[in-house]
Amino acid sequence: MTYGDGTRAVHAGLPAPEPGQPFLPGPVFAAPYHLDPETGPARDGYGRPDNPTRRALEAAIGELEGGAALAFASGQAAITGLLLATVRAGDTVALPSDGYFTVRAFAEGTLRDLGVRTLLVPTAGPYPAFDGVRLVLLETPANPGLDVCDIRAVAAAAHAAGALVAVDNTTATPLGQRPLDLAADVVVASGTKALTGHSDVLLGYVATADEDLLARMTTWRSQTGGIPGAFDAWLAHRSLATLDLRLARQSANADAVARLLADRTDVTGLRWPGLPGDPSYALARAQMRRIPGVVSFDLGSAARVARLLTASRLVFAATSFGGVHTSADRRAQWGDDTTPGFVRLSCGIEDTADLIADLTAALDAG
Repeated sequence: MTYGDGTRAVHAGLPAPEPGQPFLPGPVFAAPYHLDPETGPARDGYGRPDNPTRRALEAAIGELEGGAALAFASGQAAITGLLLATVRAGDTVALPSDGYFTVRAFAEGTLRDLGVRTLLVPTAGPYPAFDGVRLVLLETPANPGLDVCDIRAVAAAAHAAGALVAVDNTTATPLGQRPLDLAADVVVASGTKALTGHSDVLLGYVATADEDLLARMTTWRSQTGGIPGAFDAWLAHRSLATLDLRLARQSANADAVARLLADRTDVTGLRWPGLPGDPSYALARAQMRRIPGVVSFDLGSAARVARLLTASRLVFAATSFGGVHTSADRRAQWGDDTTPGFVRLSCGIEDTADLIADLTAALDAG
């Protein structure tokens, strides 16, 4: 039977009902486990390669993404693990020029020192021929500019050239789009953001239907040790139950915020893929199952951004996105190649009318 998003999010990764047992078992904190004196471990027998709490979370994420999942200590741990496990000296990787800046910094530092070349491509294209490229990484919608690319079309071109295709699904989440269904080889994401949504967990994951790639990533993670702790894994699994509800309110709030900003003459550069007239609107509507709650715009100067955040009572000045609290930050301060007044605003789950009234007052005051 095919269930809806809310049902899948609530039940993903849960054990079969057993009288006297909880719906979601509590976290298992053990490092070593009892071994059979003769046959050894039933699984691995040690908490780094295997943990039942982490295993349950991975089952849940895998159900939502449509492949087998591996959890990592952070999104950056997941994406650097993917890169280091798949590329070698002499390889070329194609990365989004407008995606998460820390990935580019890693490629232009660590990967370059290892002899790996980097090809930077805008998310919206145009895309070059991928001859000689080992891995193509897409981030769609891109962070922070929110451009969208056609995953299936890019995957077809990359596969024709013999390249693997990875999609950073952080902004969309698996309820927003399923890249594996669109011909991507692997998904990578930060679960710190909307997936867990409560701003209290650092988490990353990869998901794939490729058994060889999964085995390679499993070995990499076991040998390097970039795993999340049991309590973080449990918190993340607990938070998945409300993912559908959180995304619905965040998207509704983003729609209202985008329409508010579109009517103001003191705001420029507005981007939200769900807004008619946005350059990515048609593709996002065709490819994505829902539009995320992140809006970007420009207030012209760092000083005006500061005045907005100071005047607002509901918008927290904070980095990251996808949480239950609305937050915003000026991306240039972190290293993104943006103008001084560029803002990434992440809509939370506050009442829409309250958020709009607060933003209107703060913009007027600023």
